[in-house]
Amino acid sequence: MAEEAYLCAPEVLIPPGPNYADDLRRFQGIPGVERAASGRLWATWYGGGDGEDRHNHILLATSERPAGQWSDVALVIDPDGDGPVRAYDPCLWHDPGGRLWLFWAQGYQRHTDERAGVWAITTTRSDAANPQWSSPVRLCDGIMMNKPTVLSSGQWLLPVARWRREGSAQAYASSDQGATWHLLGQTTVPDQDDRSADEHMIVERADRTLWMLVRTQYGIGQSVSADGGRTWTPVQPSPIQHTASRFFVRRLASGNLLLVKHGPINERIDRTHLTAFLSNDDGNSWSGGLLLDDREKVSYPDGVQAPDGTVFVIYDRARQDTKEILVATFTEDDVAAGGVSQTPPRSVCS
Repeated sequence: MAEEAYLCAPEVLIPPGPNYADDLRRFQGIPGVERAASGRLWATWYGGGDGEDRHNHILLATSERPAGQWSDVALVIDPDGDGPVRAYDPCLWHDPGGRLWLFWAQGYQRHTDERAGVWAITTTRSDAANPQWSSPVRLCDGIMMNKPTVLSSGQWLLPVARWRREGSAQAYASSDQGATWHLLGQTTVPDQDDRSADEHMIVERADRTLWMLVRTQYGIGQSVSADGGRTWTPVQPSPIQHTASRFFVRRLASGNLLLVKHGPINERIDRTHLTAFLSNDDGNSWSGGLLLDDREKVSYPDGVQAPDGTVFVIYDRARQDTKEILVATFTEDDVAAGGVSQTPPRSVCS
């Protein structure tokens, strides 16, 4: 018996061909970014169709150096061409061994379809412009669009979501460098009316508890695990005010946390005024406030820090109009000083 289409491994198109040219995309956004040890940057996002629909496919581009020119789209993952299967919500991540992972979700058009799954390909040559990639592998059920977390124990955690369900914000774990994954723990946004797309991120605190931030209808919820991710408190509102949209939180080399969100910490605004903040006490308080982009329709930040301290934050703008994928560059000192970023964002694709 043939497998259902959503379970079939998609073809990795290198090069993607003229059907995926920039000027043919009517929609694009939801980006991710990574940096190779050589300084090469990688950017991913998804596009195709008129919006979030069955024509969606994953795109990947690269730049040899931060101030250099971005390549044309170098790779496309399109599970089914004209549908009904779509690829969406990609994520880039370098694991501790230096492999670059490209994750994405694959399923049918309905956002809450229970058949959605997390897929991945990897390369050990992220310093190369045209590396060889592994074959696509389905890791688990669900959707994951934010970077994994490596715990002090060495275990890897994937923040996998099953949108708007009981136990929807999940943590999948690997103790064998990503060879296998298993569901470790999960938590729930108690009120169904508060549930959204989760898009959660996990931070390990200094006391070894895990702090999960979750996208909700009211903004950002939070949950805590004191046993390495096996059990979690129910999701409750966090003090951070935010619109129902993706945010970004990650520990920097200094030990401080970086948060990128819309507007001031204590104010909920629309998808505008993308701003970076710092915390030196594991998220109990926030300081600084570097305004990265004050325009409307900017959203979905993801970031990575270079060894020299430079931070690269990628985000989208006006997904169906200007269709921009942009990268802001700054330092931790810039965030601490606050004000308006003096470095204009660079365009990856528009």
